[in-house]
Amino acid sequence: MDNFEEENPFETDIDRVPSETSSTSKVNISAPSSPRHPARVLSPTSPTLSRPFPSSGTNRHPQTTYKSDFCCGRDQWLHSGEDLEILITDAQKTSLNSNTPYITYIIRAGNAEARHRYSEFESLRSSLVKLYPTLIIPPIPSKQTIGDYATKQAKAKEDTAMIARRKRMLQTFLNRIARHPILSNEHVFHRFLDGEVSWTEVLHSPPLSLLPKNTLKAPSHNPTDQSAASAYAALPSPSATHPLRNPDQRSVDSEIFTNKFANHLSGPMEKVTRRTLKRWSENAQDYSELGAALNGYSLNENGALAAAMEKTGQAVDTTYMSTTRLLQELEQNFSEPLHEYAQFAVIIKKLLSYRHQKHVQYEMTQDALENKREMLEEYEKSEREAKRLDEALSKGRVNGLRSPGSPAESGVSQSQPQNQPQDEVEEPGSAYLPPHPGPNPYKRRAPGMGFLNALSYTLHGMMDVDPETARRSSISKTRESISQLEDALHLSAQDLKYSSSTIQADLDRFQRQKVADLREMSISMARIHRDWCKKNLEAWQAAKKEIEKIPDHPNKRPLSPEVRPVPGPSGLRRDSTATVNGR
Repeated sequence: MDNFEEENPFETDIDRVPSETSSTSKVNISAPSSPRHPARVLSPTSPTLSRPFPSSGTNRHPQTTYKSDFCCGRDQWLHSGEDLEILITDAQKTSLNSNTPYITYIIRAGNAEARHRYSEFESLRSSLVKLYPTLIIPPIPSKQTIGDYATKQAKAKEDTAMIARRKRMLQTFLNRIARHPILSNEHVFHRFLDGEVSWTEVLHSPPLSLLPKNTLKAPSHNPTDQSAASAYAALPSPSATHPLRNPDQRSVDSEIFTNKFANHLSGPMEKVTRRTLKRWSENAQDYSELGAALNGYSLNENGALAAAMEKTGQAVDTTYMSTTRLLQELEQNFSEPLHEYAQFAVIIKKLLSYRHQKHVQYEMTQDALENKREMLEEYEKSEREAKRLDEALSKGRVNGLRSPGSPAESGVSQSQPQNQPQDEVEEPGSAYLPPHPGPNPYKRRAPGMGFLNALSYTLHGMMDVDPETARRSSISKTRESISQLEDALHLSAQDLKYSSSTIQADLDRFQRQKVADLREMSISMARIHRDWCKKNLEAWQAAKKEIEKIPDHPNKRPLSPEVRPVPGPSGLRRDSTATVNGR
């Protein structure tokens, strides 16, 4: 574990202040810097919380930057500087605006109350992922599996334990967004907390209606910005598995550490935790049956024995109840946060994959630009060669017309028919090319190829086969493509720089949050076991006092003076054979 912690590439020092971004005229992607958010102001972090999750992560150094301009009442409430918490007070079954019943969760944020179903929480998170592709968006509880629906069928949606678990985890989701320095300023989140706003209307209005289908072809800092849509359209859409020529070492280290983190959580830790909870649950059930049996047995006895058996049964019942309480608290304060961080690991993988695709996109745009420039160079070279050839042919024709003809040439010219037009006389230096040579009438065609040859001839006739025109058109189109690719490369470099710095900054923030949450999880586990032991100790001490009131065996052998009592719970070592034989 020491080596695992030493390989952590994330910043854990909360006093570290990232540098500002440099000028965008010359983008240096090898030195990522901190992003600027001119319209976003960091929200204050609450120093204390009423429940351990989600932890603020910065309770030792609270932020002192407060907002002065608010977009709505929810924004002002979230940034009022007080220790606030969004609560999900209830989950009710309803069929409002639906043909089938569903569960709606009642959200209370200050004096506002909103009602949302699980699918609306899901749409909120997916919208935030598209709006902020470089930030770690908190997870929501997983959907019901097919196995749950198969085993519980129609009762799956009404499972009390599942609904209670969703309430807790959805409340954690909302509070993590509310404590995020950037996401807490998003007006879409404010409208989600406002019960007077239709969420369907929010989903079909700006900024969500302006989101592109592919976030790789949109600005990383503002995917809804369509001012440079034509330049972004020229960018390629690489796959997440495409290799990099020059990978960024810190991103590689982040990917390696995230994979290890995910393997630790989703592998041994979650499996052992589930197995432990299962055994605690079975143990609690056994204590429940044992307590009932002892209490029933005490009714058949009388005197001190009956009271002792009853007290023992009560102690077992107390152990059952305390174990049930321990099981619930372990699930809420350890198992659920552990599963949430396993989801966080998957989210971070996708975030690093987005950064990887942006880097691949930059390199692919560089390659495309280099190819277009080489193609333009070839076209221009062909154009210069063609011009030089035309100039040479033109000079040759002029010299041929001005020089006196030879006798042989005079004889040939005299042998020409008198009535032949002058323009049909073949010039020796002519560079004229016919539009299409046409089919050779003397060439024997294969059977069935006549229609295809005719179609090919027609298509060639429709096409512009003038080499000079085609060459110049290709040069013009290539120059236009180069101009678009240069703009796209500049935007891609800016996006890569912004993505690298923003993702790394949010990873550093997440690392501080993770450390604080794991600390709270460890303290909660210790407190839960301490309370369990304390409660059971009190119950069993009371049972011991009642057991000690039972008189000794009537046929008990008296102790001789030289026999010393053996230390133990009752001062004597009990001989089972003596008890059975009545001695």
